[in-house]
Amino acid sequence: MRVLRAEQFGLTREVDYGTPEQNEAVREIVEAVRTEGDAAVLRYTERHDRVKLDAAALRVAESEIAAAYDKVDAEFLAAIRAAAANIRTFHERQSRQSWVDVQPDGTMLGQILRPLRRVGVYVPGGKAAYPSSVLMNVIPAQVAGVPEIVMVTPPATGGTEGIDPYILVAAAEAGVKEMYRVGGAQAVAALAYGTATIPPVDKICGPGNIYVALAKRAVFGAVSIDSIAGPSEIVVLADETADPAYVAADLLSQAEHDEMASAILVTTSQALGEAVDAEVERQLAALPRAAIARASIDSNGAVLLAESLDEAIAAVNRIAPEHLEVMTADPMIVLGRIENAGAIFIGPYSSEPVGDYFAGPNHILPTNGTARFSSPVNVDDFLKKSSLIHYSKDALLANGRQIMTLARHEGLEAHARAIEIRLEREGK
Repeated sequence: MRVLRAEQFGLTREVDYGTPEQNEAVREIVEAVRTEGDAAVLRYTERHDRVKLDAAALRVAESEIAAAYDKVDAEFLAAIRAAAANIRTFHERQSRQSWVDVQPDGTMLGQILRPLRRVGVYVPGGKAAYPSSVLMNVIPAQVAGVPEIVMVTPPATGGTEGIDPYILVAAAEAGVKEMYRVGGAQAVAALAYGTATIPPVDKICGPGNIYVALAKRAVFGAVSIDSIAGPSEIVVLADETADPAYVAADLLSQAEHDEMASAILVTTSQALGEAVDAEVERQLAALPRAAIARASIDSNGAVLLAESLDEAIAAVNRIAPEHLEVMTADPMIVLGRIENAGAIFIGPYSSEPVGDYFAGPNHILPTNGTARFSSPVNVDDFLKKSSLIHYSKDALLANGRQIMTLARHEGLEAHARAIEIRLEREGK
């Protein structure tokens, strides 16, 4: 791993907005689906996924979902149910209520919270299938009260046998009843604009490849999207008390995601940095996805040496990592000084996969330094808010002249007269 001085480092990777050719390909697909509907969806599915379907086969049948249960092992089923319960419990703590404040003059102000009506969840099928991401997208939407949640996934996530049964079971366990075998930019466009088979949604969430990301960017405005996610990131902030085997294992847990993933150790101990570097090499050799992890470590891995804990914390806040692990002698003191991180894991037993799969907090986190201003997926992402204003006559009579002053200052005379006519009627 590269060894750098902490004060010289900043994560400057930009969001990948694709090549001109990729953008043009996505624009063509999105426009075709918008105008042709199912015909375009089927055409691009055959072209890119090499699966020939008719419109009737797009929706996953209940019998296929039931059959998927026979293909997954009991241990997985028990684990996915336990994880779902933890995720639901955590997100239920995020629930908020509408509120109204009645003031002494009779004015009533408030905020009304309502769930989105229909949400589409994209589940990828590229280098790996991620049943855990199904839970992380679906359960917060359910807790928010979204009545219709639909899942799309490429038709061959399970290879020649069709959709990965573990994805189908995870979706069924999460309560999804409407699933479609379609992926790529054509799936995003179908969710955004609707087809004869796939009704449109209000929001699209879930990760995907560059074509999915570009399609989400293209349809934003017609629908809401969660984000345009970048490669996965982990930063481990550690001192001399950390176990180098633990640190190395956790760095590799993210490096194996993707060649562009980022795995960084920020430490005040050169000895720890050297030990972690050696451990990474030892553990990497035994990984099934060693080639991916190796590319990630070589391109985006680093050990950042800091002169002090203050300098180390400053480096972490500059990076604003997706995942941050704190393995120091007193991590709770550090916690209060962390300003930018998607998820924070405290202590040697809070390994990042605990959050990825089981603890309960959402694992869909801000990447590319956007933890400076963004948050993990949460219940609020599936709620819309309406302001409530019931102004009393007494309040309007008391404040109307000031409202007119502000309107006329902005050159909006009709605004001012909308107030003035009421004051004149009341003899004011």
